[in-house]
Parts: sequence; structure tokens; C-alpha cells
Amino acid sequence: MAHSSAPDTTPTTARPPADTGLGVHGDFAVWAPRLERVRLSVAPGAGAGGPGDSPAPGGRVVPMERGADGWWRARVEGAGPGTEYAYLLEDDPTPLPDPRSRDQPHGVHGPSRVHDHAAFGWTDASWTGRALPGAVVYELHVGTFTPEGTLTAAVDRLDHLVDLGVTHVELMPVNAFDGTHGWGYDGVLWAAVHAPYGGPDALKALVDACHARGLAVLLDVVYNHLGPSGAHMPRFGPYFLGENAWGPSLNLDGPDSDPVRRHVLDNALGWLRHYHLDGLRLDAVHALRDDRAVPLTAELSAEADALAAALGRPLSLIAESDRNDPRTVLPREAGGLGMSAQWSDDLHHALHVALTGETHGYYGDFARPGALPATLGRVFWHAGTYSSFRGRTHGAPVDTARIPGHRFLAYLSTHDQIGNRARGDRMGEHLSPGLLVCGAALVLCSPFTPMVFMGEEWGATTPWPFFASFEDPALAEGVRAGRRREFAALGWAEEEVPDPMDPATRDGAVLDWSQPGAGPHRFVLDTYRALIALRRREPELSDPRLDRFAVTAEGEGRRLVLVRGGLRVVVNLDPGGAEVELDAAPRELVLANGAARFCGATVALPGECFAVLRV
Repeated sequence: MAHSSAPDTTPTTARPPADTGLGVHGDFAVWAPRLERVRLSVAPGAGAGGPGDSPAPGGRVVPMERGADGWWRARVEGAGPGTEYAYLLEDDPTPLPDPRSRDQPHGVHGPSRVHDHAAFGWTDASWTGRALPGAVVYELHVGTFTPEGTLTAAVDRLDHLVDLGVTHVELMPVNAFDGTHGWGYDGVLWAAVHAPYGGPDALKALVDACHARGLAVLLDVVYNHLGPSGAHMPRFGPYFLGENAWGPSLNLDGPDSDPVRRHVLDNALGWLRHYHLDGLRLDAVHALRDDRAVPLTAELSAEADALAAALGRPLSLIAESDRNDPRTVLPREAGGLGMSAQWSDDLHHALHVALTGETHGYYGDFARPGALPATLGRVFWHAGTYSSFRGRTHGAPVDTARIPGHRFLAYLSTHDQIGNRARGDRMGEHLSPGLLVCGAALVLCSPFTPMVFMGEEWGATTPWPFFASFEDPALAEGVRAGRRREFAALGWAEEEVPDPMDPATRDGAVLDWSQPGAGPHRFVLDTYRALIALRRREPELSDPRLDRFAVTAEGEGRRLVLVRGGLRVVVNLDPGGAEVELDAAPRELVLANGAARFCGATVALPGECFAVLRV
């Protein structure tokens, strides 16, 4: 019988050698489609140069052959793990690191080093992963989590996270950036672990140690821009096209964009596969300009799902998006981008205004008394409504009957919301312990996925301002001046802005591990532990169904009641005592941070107090 076969129209991106050409077996490949000459500079003892090529300083030069696909290739006998190499473009004598480098032991301007991922001795064969529903996430910056600022030192503090009760550790970016210390969002080599943090095997050891303790690990990755120093990638090919808020924008839909997209996809999948990570947090996906029918995020979602099926464990993709677009977290089969979850800054802003009273800048949009209960109930405050900060309408409503709350991360603090303040001052510096734990109760008893920024759990008062360590004096001065201008526009005086290049700024941001055991810090930590344990023990508190969640408020939004099945979470943000009428008479006081009492359906709370009651 004759039959016809329809072509496969599934969108896909052309695939170059994902894990080949990186020197593990002496084979090297680099994409440079518009160059006429590319050579490979290899450290001594790793092969011979070709005729007409003179040795590069400290090494040999090997000619490369260009293929029709724009990839240049060379094989070097004797090269392998540990070999240091770089590329020479056209007639420029400056050796440049591999855009796909796995290891940069000498910094982002130095040569790359061949790294064999298969050589690490993993011990997590029994790890089956952790799905995001029901999770409690902990955001951690390696460089300031400990005084040493290394991945190895972080391992020694993991038991604190286990005792706290979190399930997922979200590492801020660890890929290579210029200098020793920085936030990590100025990365320029997306696959190489920052050498001062310890390099690739130190990250694997941290993940292995987390898995041994039952902790999943997420990694923050940045594809929307490159940092200002060491950004050699555009010299190889058309990786960028147009501009976004941070500079050149990734070329996702222009000419020669297929290999660029593939570079991003392979990088993301490589983190998940080679480092046994449990998911990725994708920085500022709204800055990924992409006019294709299938956006990069949806394509990554499909490939991550396929990898998860092959690995036999869940993989999560969490987007940071400024769009307030529910399609970000809708499944692909429902017309969405397929992200597992997204950060929800509206929830943060509403909580911040209610707790601190600050209404400057974008907080002004959340100054209405009903902003907090409304945002808790519908996720986005800006849901097709006018944003005065943006000067336009913004966002779209979340269908709370269809989209579960676990797809949105809720938090009191993040690296952005602290670090983008002039001094990097935390809530712990300004709020009473009572208010701090009231905020924690609203987050940890909500239907959303809670996230805690490191140190928040004990009301840390160590600041966390922006800091960097660029070695170029002109760039360093430009960053200083830019920060001053930025904060002056928001009303901060110049003297309030720490010098981001002063090593003391980073040192002052390191967590003070003596605080958790002292006075009010211990009270805050004990309450966080109790709330997280309660969330795990009481299924109604982790229930993500938004259509079964209700919020009521009175007293200009200062007294709130969260309806969580048979539990009521009553929160009094005012400094004075208050009585709150519930819809049913409580039978049991489950948890409180003060002397809460109830009689009939009336609950009496001291000022700055929360109570979880069973009705």
C-alpha cells in the first residue's frame, strides 16, 4: 500500500557539537561563521603547530579548518583534561578564551582549561530529585554566604539549611565574571564556574553534599546580557543583535541566530546534566527579545522536560519576568511558555509597603490599603491595571481556578530588592522581630512557593549592597559614577552609596554567623523554623489551589486573615492590640508569636503578632 509521510514540523534549532570540540579527547571546535582565519593556541606539551605557524607565547599555535556550518575544528594529539588553550582570531595576536569554556582558572581574560565532567566521583546515585510544588527555596550568594566566599566553605553551613527546613537551595550565578568578588550577574563565560569560588569540581561537590542532605539545588543563569569586562563572545560571531536595558541583546531571531539559540540551550542543559542540578532560575527573561513563533523559553522548557524524562527526576525552570504575564507559567500545551514558576515581585512590593511603610519609586503603586490582600488573592497587583511607575497599564490577570499558586514565588527579600537600595540595608535593620515574623507568616502560610534570602531567617542586619571588583580603573570609576547617578535619581544622597569597588563593601555584606544564636535574632530564627515545619506538617498550608484560598482584611489592610482550609492565619501588623472576628470559632491555637487568645469566633492579638488557628 502506498502511503505518504508528512514532514516533521516540530520547531527545532540546528544543533552544533554540544559536548564535542571542548578538548576532552583532543578535539577542539569553535563557532566563528564570519571570520577568515581562526587558530588554536595550546599550552606547551599539547601537540605541535602546523607549517608556517610560530609558537604563541608559552605555547604552540595550531591551524583550524572551517566547515560549511561556520564551525572551525582542529585535533591536537596529546591534548586532554588539564590542557590550557585559547583562540586567535584573524591576525590579532591576542588569545581569547573559548566561548564554551568549562574552566577559567586564570580569570575571564586568560586561557581556557579542558575539563572532563565524567571524571568527578558522584555519590548521589540514589537522588530522585524534588519537584517544586511544596518547596521552600533559599536564595544563596556563594561569595558572601561565608567569610571565605567559596563553594567548599558553603558545604559547612548546609546543616543550618536542613535544620531550617528548606528544600531547595537557589545559588546566585556562579559562572565566570571579571574580578574576585561580585554579584555574579556580570558573567561573560556561561559554562565556566567562577575560579575564586572553587571552579567546576567545587560546585559538583556542593551539589553532591546538598543531595546527601535531601536538598535540591537550583542555579541562577543569565542569558540576557554579558558583563562589561571579558565579554569576548561577540568577537567570534553574531551572538548579539540590538539593545536592551543592560546593553547588547542576544541574537535570538536574526541572521545566524540558530547556533546562538543552540549555544544557550546546550549551556542550560549542560548545567542540569553535568552538575546534577535540579533546576535553573532564568534571569530577566523579559529582556530576551525573540520574535520567533516558538520563543527560546518554550524551546528550553521542552528540552528540559525531555532531559528530565531521561534522567528520571524532575527539573524546574523558574523565570524572572517583569511582564506579569500568566502565560509564562502556563504549560506549553495550554499555549504558555512552560516555565515551572516565576518570581512575583508584586507580592514582594505589597508586603514591603505594608511592613515598612515605604512608598517611594515603584512602591508607590502598592500604597493603597487594599493592595496587600488583593495581591495575595490574585497574585499580580498589576493585572491589566495602570502602573504609575511605568506610566501605562501593565500585566494580565491570573486565572486562579486554573493556575496553582506554587507557580509563583513569594518572598520578603531578594538579592535585587535589598541590593538595589543605596546602602543595601535589610528589613532586619528597621523592623521589630514581631513584624519580621508576621511577614514570614504571610509568606510561609500562603499558597505560593516561599523563598527566603540568606540571613533573612534570623533578621540579619548585615547590609547587602552592590559590589564588584573590576580591575580596569576606567570601568571601576564608571561603575561608581553610575551607581551614584542611579540612586541620586531615586532621592538618596551620594554619601549613602557605598563604593562598590571597595573590598570593605563586599566584606561588610558577608553574613555574621554569630547573630543567629543571639537575642532577637534567635527568636526570629526559631519562628521561621516553626513556620516552615508547620507548613510541612499541615497539608492545608502548602495547598497551592488559589481558588480555595481567601484573604480578608480590615483596619486599612493592617489586620489580615488567610483562609487555609480548616486553618486560619490571623496577622496583626499594627503596634497595638486588636480583635479580629473569624468566620468560625477556633478550636485550637496551633502557632503564634505572642499571647494570642480566642473566645468564640473572636481572636485577640497583641501588636505585631500572628496566630495560626484550627477552626
